[in-house]
Amino acid sequence: MHFFLRISLGLIKMKNLTLIVTTALFIFMSTAIMYGLEPETFESFANTFYFVMTTFTTVGYGDYSPVTIPGKMFAVFMFLFGIGLLGVVIGKIVDSFTIFRKMREEGRLSYMKEKHIIVIGWGKKSESAVKEILDSDPHIEVVIIDTLPKAPIDVSDNRVHYVQGDPTNEEPYQKANITSASAVIIFADDTIQDPALKDAKTLLVSITIERLAPDVHTTVEVMTEKQIANFAHSKVDEFILSQETISRLAVRSALYKGVSQVYSQLISRQHGEDLYKIAKHPSWNTYNDAFQSLLKQGATLIADRNLLDINRRLDETIPAEAELYIICNRETFDQIKSN
Repeated sequence: MHFFLRISLGLIKMKNLTLIVTTALFIFMSTAIMYGLEPETFESFANTFYFVMTTFTTVGYGDYSPVTIPGKMFAVFMFLFGIGLLGVVIGKIVDSFTIFRKMREEGRLSYMKEKHIIVIGWGKKSESAVKEILDSDPHIEVVIIDTLPKAPIDVSDNRVHYVQGDPTNEEPYQKANITSASAVIIFADDTIQDPALKDAKTLLVSITIERLAPDVHTTVEVMTEKQIANFAHSKVDEFILSQETISRLAVRSALYKGVSQVYSQLISRQHGEDLYKIAKHPSWNTYNDAFQSLLKQGATLIADRNLLDINRRLDETIPAEAELYIICNRETFDQIKSN
């Protein structure tokens, strides 16, 4: 009994690769020996391998079985050692899945894919942002960076990945594969009460990101508009004014009752018509060509980049660098993309 216990402990302490190689060699050796002992009984090497595996896994269908004393004795040997060896291998595999899941939940795994969106800082706003991203594009994936000990969202969805780390350091960005990301969204730290200190930390984070990945599109939440000047050297692509945006939306809603519903449709995939970006079609020469073509398909052209006066530019030629924005539903957008 002590002998078998020592063998079992030795198998458990083996490194995974060594254990797998040892198991594979033992199975091959057992197959070769059993076939050598009773070639007439098993008829082929494949049949012998089948018998060995059913013996190891205790299935034992009985369609093949040794008939000689040496064959039966070796089958007993396989039964005693094979089951234990294969059981340890299966246990190691199960443990590996458990460890992998634990590391994934704790944000200790690196993200290796591309074209993902990185969201920095966790809170109510970032939670809504992640949901909006996932709803907007069924193929895009999100990487969340925060200092929380465990993922703040269910990471069983393969489209969501969590990286634990201080966003002012380089390490979490390397794990998040930031150089291959399509965009980064930086949210202000809700644990900091002072708006100026919030923006100061956001500035530090944006500087770190721009140093590591200057070509990645960066969107930053800023608490007060006057702080934007401090970001001049960080090459941030876009700013979202948190407090001012909410205040201005509230004022517009008071002045023009119901206008908040229009904003909701434009900024969220969950409400009515949506805002989409499309490329210039080769058949379009002027803005009017694009406007009329899109109108017939059920979409309205409203802007080129930050130019919202398309209705006064209809006779102008669409530049090569145009980024056209339209309002329509998802079905219309998919149809336009396919044309």
